[in-house]
Amino acid sequence: MAEHQEDLADPRSTTVIQEKDEERYITPEEILKGAQKATDDEHGMGLREGIRKYPMAVFWSIWFSSSLIMEGFDHSFVTGFIAFPAFQRRYGVLQSTGEYQIPAELQSAIGNGVNAGEIVGLFLNGLFADWFGYRWVMMTCLFLMMCFIFLQFFATSIYMYLGAEILLGIPWGIFQTLTTTYAAEVCPNVLRPYLTMLVSLCWSIGYLLGTSVLRGFLSMSSEWAYRIPFALQWVLPIPLMIGIYLAPESPWWLVRKGRAEEAGETLRRLRRKDTPEEEIADTVAMMMYTVKLENDMQSSSSYLDLFKGYDLRRTEITVLTYLIQELCAPLVAYIVYFLEQAGLPSTSSFDFGMGEYALAIVGVFIAWYLVPKVGRRTLLLSGTLFMTATTFLIGFLGIPDTTTHAGIAYAIGSILLIEYFVFFITIGPIIYTIVTEIPSNFLRTKSVVLARATYNVAVLIFGQLVPHMVQTTAWNWGAKAGFFYGGLMGLGLIWAYFRVPETKNRTFAEMDILFKNRVAARDFSTTKVDLATESVVDH
Repeated sequence: MAEHQEDLADPRSTTVIQEKDEERYITPEEILKGAQKATDDEHGMGLREGIRKYPMAVFWSIWFSSSLIMEGFDHSFVTGFIAFPAFQRRYGVLQSTGEYQIPAELQSAIGNGVNAGEIVGLFLNGLFADWFGYRWVMMTCLFLMMCFIFLQFFATSIYMYLGAEILLGIPWGIFQTLTTTYAAEVCPNVLRPYLTMLVSLCWSIGYLLGTSVLRGFLSMSSEWAYRIPFALQWVLPIPLMIGIYLAPESPWWLVRKGRAEEAGETLRRLRRKDTPEEEIADTVAMMMYTVKLENDMQSSSSYLDLFKGYDLRRTEITVLTYLIQELCAPLVAYIVYFLEQAGLPSTSSFDFGMGEYALAIVGVFIAWYLVPKVGRRTLLLSGTLFMTATTFLIGFLGIPDTTTHAGIAYAIGSILLIEYFVFFITIGPIIYTIVTEIPSNFLRTKSVVLARATYNVAVLIFGQLVPHMVQTTAWNWGAKAGFFYGGLMGLGLIWAYFRVPETKNRTFAEMDILFKNRVAARDFSTTKVDLATESVVDH
C-alpha cells in the first residue's frame, strides 16, 4: 500500500493508458481533475445514458448473476425436498400417523450443513477473489459444483445427501458475494442499484424454476422424482464457464493491483466502442483517486482492517444491514413446509411456493422503478416496518388451531405471499445495493463476505429454530412463531433508522469522504462533498 502511495506522488510513475505504442502518464493534479470530471459525469448520468455508455457492463453483470439462477434452483431443493413425498419416503422416518417425515434434527442438519459450507466458501472468496480476480474464482467454483452434484445425485443415504449439500454450499457461498461485488465494480453509479438488485431477481427465478420442477414431479412416486431434478443442475455450469472465461475482469480490482493500464483496456470493453479516450482516462483517474483516499485513511485489504478506524462503522452497517434481510425472512423462506404443517396438502403448499417466487420476480421490477425515486434507505425502512407488522399479525392468527381451521391456514398463506411480495420490492433486492456501496474499495469483497457469513450464521440459528417451532411433532408453535420473529424485526427496524445512511447518487470516493468526516447517517443525502479538500458541507 505504501509503495502505491509513492507511485502516486511521482508525476511520471503512473501509467493510465497506452495508445499506438505510446504511454501516457498523468500527475496527481491530473488525477484529481479527472476524478472530479468523472464524478460530475456520473452525477449527471441518467439511466438510459448509463445503459447506452456501458452496454457490455450490463451484459457481463447479467451473465455473472445468471449463476444465481442456478443457485436458486439448487437451493429450492434444500427446503422443498423436506416437504416432497417421494424424498420423504426414501430418506424419512415412518411416523405414528402413517406418514414419512424427515426428522427435525436432520432437517436442521441439512439446512445448517448447507450454510456451514457457504460460510467456508464466503471466507475463501474473500481471499481468492483478492488474489486471483473474479473470473478465475468463478470458473473454479462452477467446475467444483458439477463434481459435487454427482454425490448428491448418487446419495444412498440421508447422510451422504447431507455431505453433498455441505460441499455444494462452498461454491454457493462464493456465488453469493462475488456476483454482487462484480456487478458493483463494472458499472457507473446510476446502474449500480439495477445490476446489484439483479442478484435478487436471479435467485427468485431460480427458486421459481426449482419449485416448479418439484411441483411437476409430485405425482411421481419412484426415486426419479428427485433424481431428475438433481440431474437438471448440470445444465447451466458449462455455458456459464465459457462466458465468464470471455468476460473482462473488474477494473477496480486491476487498479487495486496497480494495473491501471489494464483497467483502462477493461473499461473500453465495458463501454461503447466509440467512447472518447478522455472519458476512459477520467474514469481510471477517479478509481486511482479513490485508492489514494483509502491509502491516506490507512485502509488495506485484510480481514482485521474491517474492525479498524473509519472502516469499523462501515463494517457494522454492512453486516447488520445484511442481517436484517434474514431477520425478515425465516417464515417466508419456509412457506411450503410451514403451510404443510399448518394443515394444507402438499400440492397446495407447493402452489403457494410457486406463487411466492413469481411475486418475488415482479417485486424486483417494482423495486427497480422505486429505487431512483425514493432511495435505498427509505426502501429498507418501509419494508422492515411492513414485515414487522404483518409477522405480528401472523402470530395472532396462529392462536387458534390452524389444522382444524383451514380458512385461517389459507389466510396465513395469503399474508406470507403478500409479505414475500413486499419483501422483494424493498428489503430483498435493496440490501445487495447497500452492502456493496457502504464498504471501502479495498475491503468491499471482504465486507460483503463477512456480512453474508453473519447472515448465514443467522440462517444456521433459524435453521435450528424454524423446523422445531413449526413442526407439529416438535415444539408445535405453528404461526405463533410470528411473535418471536416480529420482535426481532422490530429491533432491526430501530437500528436501521439510526445507522443506515442514504447512498443514492454517491460515488465510492464520495462515500470515503463522508465516512472520513463522520457524517451522521440521516445527513448523508443532504451533505455536499468536495473531492479536492476531502471535506463536507452540511446543507
